[in-house]
Amino acid sequence: MTVDKLLGIEYPIIVAPMFLISNVAMVKAALDAGVTAAIPALNYRTDAELRAAIRELKVYTDKPFGINLIVNKSNPKYKGQLKLLVEEKVAFIITSLGNPNEVIEQCKPLGIKVFCDVVDLAYAKKVEELGADAVIAVNNRAGGHAGNISPKDLVTQLSEAIAIPVISAGGIAKGEQIKEVMSWGAAGVSVGTIFIACTEAPISQEYKQAMVDYGEKDIVRTTKLSGSALTVINTPYVKELGTEATWLERILLGNKTLKKYAKMIIALRGMKAVEKAALSATYKTVWCAGPAIEHVKSIRPLKEIIDQLTSEFRSAK
Repeated sequence: MTVDKLLGIEYPIIVAPMFLISNVAMVKAALDAGVTAAIPALNYRTDAELRAAIRELKVYTDKPFGINLIVNKSNPKYKGQLKLLVEEKVAFIITSLGNPNEVIEQCKPLGIKVFCDVVDLAYAKKVEELGADAVIAVNNRAGGHAGNISPKDLVTQLSEAIAIPVISAGGIAKGEQIKEVMSWGAAGVSVGTIFIACTEAPISQEYKQAMVDYGEKDIVRTTKLSGSALTVINTPYVKELGTEATWLERILLGNKTLKKYAKMIIALRGMKAVEKAALSATYKTVWCAGPAIEHVKSIRPLKEIIDQLTSEFRSAK
């Protein structure tokens, strides 16, 4: 089943949940343009703010939108956020970086769909067994936390081996590319990078302009910021910082007992750096983006970007 049929929307496109970037205005614009969107729960400092955002969207429309939930121990707000999402009965939850079993158990009886981020076949099979409604196949061209497998290989492997829908995430910038990944077996796509420079995004003008000024050759992976590989723009500060974990970080991450605490500390420290750079002009620029940055040529309203994408999708052979 394709994403549009699964969710009752016009096009099989999800505007990906992006840390610090996704907001209510972007979701409204996406829903108005015939696609859906999700916001990371962690974009809200308090549960009250998250609940208010969900309720604002529900008043605005009855179209389906989602929330992204970090389900591992690096997210101390996880339990409270899950309880809230269940109470508010959001249309779908995208789980990331952990075991989604508890989310699936609580959401299934209420009809809340659960889509799980996966980077390989082994994990896709696990979440299918747990009862996930779809997988988000995060490939090696994704922005932020990327996988290691190419879009075609990952979609083909998963669509041939599991029965639930496979949503491809990473590298999509044109409507023709959506048609292409669907010809490989994908049920739809999750798209992030090309929307970072939209006018609705609450990030700094410098970050948006960087999306226009830099290209695919400027995207690098770093393990300095979250304990997991993160794709960022190779700004002068990132070059100075380096992209490899220090010897101490590697030792801590390799220690079974200390690993979860080390990851939490590295993630908190790294995300603070990302937050500071995203929201204000600073020399310490750490800006997340994927290779699709190559196709960002201007700062535009989100609906305009989606309209171009869906028009290309309709006309693609």
